[in-house]
Amino acid sequence: MRTFQIKKPSENLLEAINHQIDTKTKPQGALGRLESVARKVALVQNSLNPVLKQPHLLVFAADHGAARDGVSAYPQEVTFQMVMNFLQGGAAINVFCRQHRMALKVVDAGVNFDFEPHDLLIDAKIAHGTKSFITEKAMTRAQCLAAMEKGAALVEEVANGGCNVMGFGEMGIGNTASASLLTHAFTGIALSECTGRGTGLDDEGLGRKLKLLNKAVQQHGIPGESLETLATYGGFEIAMMAGAMLEAASRQLLVLVDGFIASAAYLSTLQFNSLIQHYSIFCHQSEEKGHRHLLNYLQAEPLVSLGMRLGEGTGCAVAYPIIQSAVNFFNEMASFESAGVSEKI
Repeated sequence: MRTFQIKKPSENLLEAINHQIDTKTKPQGALGRLESVARKVALVQNSLNPVLKQPHLLVFAADHGAARDGVSAYPQEVTFQMVMNFLQGGAAINVFCRQHRMALKVVDAGVNFDFEPHDLLIDAKIAHGTKSFITEKAMTRAQCLAAMEKGAALVEEVANGGCNVMGFGEMGIGNTASASLLTHAFTGIALSECTGRGTGLDDEGLGRKLKLLNKAVQQHGIPGESLETLATYGGFEIAMMAGAMLEAASRQLLVLVDGFIASAAYLSTLQFNSLIQHYSIFCHQSEEKGHRHLLNYLQAEPLVSLGMRLGEGTGCAVAYPIIQSAVNFFNEMASFESAGVSEKI
């Protein structure tokens, strides 16, 4: 397995960073969360003039065997149909990436469909979907490692092109079920609290989903080792995203975390190297039930809460202008001294 060498950002500029924030023409703290975001970006880049370069958003897509067992309101075929929508430019994430000039790439991590080559599509397929974790492990350890390695390799390539800020999204019918199991396994939060309606289950469907997830836990238990847990309950897109996040942090990129599934992938990364937290910004709070509990467990404060629950990385794209605003005020806003404005008495 690739060793992810993540370094805690240097704090040698922390005093200067705080001084630069506090002496802008405003009361201290008046820009609220923008100030903490600016501080994080400046620390990650170890710079008093941070810059966001070539922002990318990677959407990892894969199918889940459990989707055929009834954990979702939609059939498995919707995964490849939505990937086709991404490639045609018609999905929400396409709209938001165009709006905010973020480069978008769609990664076939394990969709149960064979796509024709496309400029937006990266073929990183591990297999045509995972097995159903209801009855067997979703993937082998070898497949899980391969997915993480491919995710890391993709980030390595993008980072070498000059990108220093990257958002992560996903598409995969059934993947809220996988995220619920991973959250339960890694945090101990009750499975009932981790399990939500996903793509729109009614009360009966939600009850069936929870019953199936409990059956999975009865079948496999809670593995004592992190990679085994990810292989047992994860998806190819989640494992690949985890490897990508770890590699991004090891290359000192800013890691933008989307909603519930992306946060479950992030939760998985903590089991391998907890220093990733210094590079990560949680972009939004999903309406999916388990996300609030997971964010509380992580003590993470997302930038926005807009009632969204779409996935695709849409929370990252919507929140990105806020991060830009934080960097811009840090770099461009006048200080009391430079503007000739009197400070408080």
